[in-house]
Amino acid sequence: MNAVSKNKQSGFTIIEVVLVLAIAGLIFLMVFVALPTLQRNQRDTQRKQDMSRITTAVASYTQNNKGALPDDQAKWTNFMEKYLKVDGDAFADPTFGSYSLSYKALSDTATPSTPVSETGIINVYPQRKCNGESLETGQKRNVAFAMKLEGGGVACQSY
Repeated sequence: MNAVSKNKQSGFTIIEVVLVLAIAGLIFLMVFVALPTLQRNQRDTQRKQDMSRITTAVASYTQNNKGALPDDQAKWTNFMEKYLKVDGDAFADPTFGSYSLSYKALSDTATPSTPVSETGIINVYPQRKCNGESLETGQKRNVAFAMKLEGGGVACQSY
């Protein structure tokens, strides 16, 4: 009888290893391509929530001030300190630090337009209201807040 030696080697072939590494590399690449977009969208969502927080604070302010709104830059700055930064709360842009309010007094004859400014600056438009991303003439007790979003577009919210 002949002794037949069976030589079986266990393990993966080089093709199998390369294939697994290529698939892992593609998954890794997809995560790193999608991650910045996801983070930017999360920051823009936070900015939109902060805009809602402003309108809630304005409602509180008007209740405490006989229906009146702040009517100049100094009063809006004071409003921000008293109503948005209560008990040491941070009212800050997720990327650029503290928000700043920029009061934009528009004459009655001016055509309202879409604000474009830097991210982190909230523009305050008296007697205006939002129509999507643009502004239109409102009533005396209306005020619109608008801010440029990092992902493009404008967040606009009215009171």
